[in-house]
Amino acid sequence: MKVLFLCQRVPNPPDRGDRITTHNFIRHYLDDGNEVRIGCFSEGSRDLPAARELEAKGIEIYAPQINRGLRKISCLRGLCNGSPLTLPFFSDRRLRGRIDDWMRDDPPDLIHVYSSSMAQYVLHHHGPLRIMQFAELDADKWRQYAARRKGFARWVYAREARLLLELEARVARAFDVSLVVSEVERELFETVIPDVKPVVLPNGVDVEHFHSAGEENRDAQTLIFTGVMDYEPNTEGLLWFVRECWPEIRREFPAAKLLVVGIRPIKKIRALDGEPGIEVTGRVPQTPPFFDRAALAIAPIHLARGIQNKVLEAMSMGLAVVASPQAAQGVVGDAPGLLVRDGAAQTTDCVLDLLRSPERARELGAQAADFVRREYRWQAMFDRLDSVVQSLSEQRLGAER
Repeated sequence: MKVLFLCQRVPNPPDRGDRITTHNFIRHYLDDGNEVRIGCFSEGSRDLPAARELEAKGIEIYAPQINRGLRKISCLRGLCNGSPLTLPFFSDRRLRGRIDDWMRDDPPDLIHVYSSSMAQYVLHHHGPLRIMQFAELDADKWRQYAARRKGFARWVYAREARLLLELEARVARAFDVSLVVSEVERELFETVIPDVKPVVLPNGVDVEHFHSAGEENRDAQTLIFTGVMDYEPNTEGLLWFVRECWPEIRREFPAAKLLVVGIRPIKKIRALDGEPGIEVTGRVPQTPPFFDRAALAIAPIHLARGIQNKVLEAMSMGLAVVASPQAAQGVVGDAPGLLVRDGAAQTTDCVLDLLRSPERARELGAQAADFVRREYRWQAMFDRLDSVVQSLSEQRLGAER
């Protein structure tokens, strides 16, 4: 089978939420013997070598370079033509031309699009099976942003939420199937796009990679927060925790430490490095060794949709996770070791309880690791994806008879 896969970023290395998912699904398509082409964008100096690594595996990839700063300026075109600002950010004539060439000269059997902003390249291309994988409903993310702003920014964000929802509804109705990452996301989807029934396909975890090496380097009073540190939900959540919870934690545990691990920390995050007990690492080669330094993880995210990879990865590493309701909402069932707390008082008290009871923290962490290995292994997600593709193929064959 020939697969055309479209995503916003070069899906390699799997070091952030969207790249983790796209990298693994592309790997699965390739391992199953399919021919894979990728259309995406390069943003930094690391992306081109990462794209070459994919080419070495037999994948044809086209990833034109873009400048995020200039793209943000180009978004203003959307204010003039009535389109969502997200579309011009990810619109590129070079990529459009290459995709049109592929579709004309050697069309795929399956088009898999990750993130609604990339659907603009194939909405007009009919024939192949088309899968739309909504990482999240972007419209709802902008709705959340609008609720936290005032004045002109509130108007812009509310406009983006409204127009993106119109686009996402059009995409969902045009594609053969829409994938969402959780039951919570499915319920939201069916509320705002009631005439389309999505299929739930969660993110997975590489449980072999995110596997603790043992207790040797673990510090019973160390917390960890991971994530891309120029992404507003991460930065807002971390700064809130440091402001509202960390002082009281340090008063009771003066030796307590907070590891902040993630690429591209903004100035406000970098400024935390060296504050009492806080270490900001920036980019690291691998995150598991840092998880193995900690006794528990935190995920105080207040602007969130879908499944937070940081939560599943920490649990897979054998750590209990103190998470906000928003960060935990996508995880299936009553997950052991995932401690959901709302607000500063509840979050602080929960962290303190675990620091006072390190044996309890280790017990919850072991339960969390078992849960993730049972519910979120990538192979289970690959099996679900194969089932979706097979069902679509059978429906297409039945319609053609």
